[in-house]
Amino acid sequence: MATSSHFLGIETSCDETSAAVLRMEGDRPRLASLVILSQDIHRVFGGVVPELASREHLRTIGPVVDQALADAGLELSQLDGIAVTAGPGLIGALLVGLMYGKGLSYALGKPFIGVHHLEGHLFAPWLEDPSLEPPFIALLVSGGHTLLLDVEAWGRYHLLGETLDDAAGEAFDKVGTLLGLPYPAGALIERLATQGRPGRFALPRPMLRDGYAFSFSGLKTAVLRAVRSGGAEEAHRADLARDFQDAVIEVLVEKTARAVSELGRETAVIGGGVACNRALADALRARLLGAARVVVASPRLNTDNAAMIAAAGGWRLARGEQSGLDLEPFDSGPLPGIS
Repeated sequence: MATSSHFLGIETSCDETSAAVLRMEGDRPRLASLVILSQDIHRVFGGVVPELASREHLRTIGPVVDQALADAGLELSQLDGIAVTAGPGLIGALLVGLMYGKGLSYALGKPFIGVHHLEGHLFAPWLEDPSLEPPFIALLVSGGHTLLLDVEAWGRYHLLGETLDDAAGEAFDKVGTLLGLPYPAGALIERLATQGRPGRFALPRPMLRDGYAFSFSGLKTAVLRAVRSGGAEEAHRADLARDFQDAVIEVLVEKTARAVSELGRETAVIGGGVACNRALADALRARLLGAARVVVASPRLNTDNAAMIAAAGGWRLARGEQSGLDLEPFDSGPLPGIS
């Protein structure tokens, strides 16, 4: 009979307080519980306010962890390890989760590991598709990051390209502001785009044929010019949202498909908050039809959540890795094992 282990994951990198319990049965993951508490107060300010985020994490992390354990039917003493997001993210927010995880580790005498947030996004699809194994191409797209990786093995990554300025998710939010949409705007732009007619606005496809790097600041500026020319008016807003989304998706899909072809990979993974965009996943599936399969986690596992942290951290803990209690949070830094 396969042995089983239980790992607690904690995520507080931005404005979601999340805890999850992952059960590993041999090499097969099973999500025993997941609690995500979002902080709606930031909508008032049109973006995340770091100090408010930290205070809210302090207020809610205890009850969130308690609920995750209750949902999994476990006591703290039954945990085999604790995984916590160490970065990248807001330092104050990360510090709350990291200190809470360290405290549990010390009190329980259980191993503890700090997890790179982006590695968590890489592992998220594995929770729903345990057959997912490297090598594969990974497109990680969120509010803070846009990068393309060749995942040679779990824990061994080759950076193909990343954004030179704005991340794709950041561009969605900033364009949403230009269109008069509330924060966060990604899902709202996607919904609005379904009502729009393509081709009304001639928006650029930045760096479409130039290697694997990304750039979205020029596209954002082009949208600003379109807005000043009347593009944000009710009669044209859906068309502008459609053309903006089409431009972003074309760039993301083209570069990912090129990497799949040039490196001979048979699988492409999309992760991060922007992976919730169905049009992106559908476009990549259509582009790679017959050439490679596309794996995308469900929206709940693509947004910031502790399940993906438990998965990445549990994998490393199972290999005997752990962090010291002197681990500090970081606001930026490369993936472990990247080249």
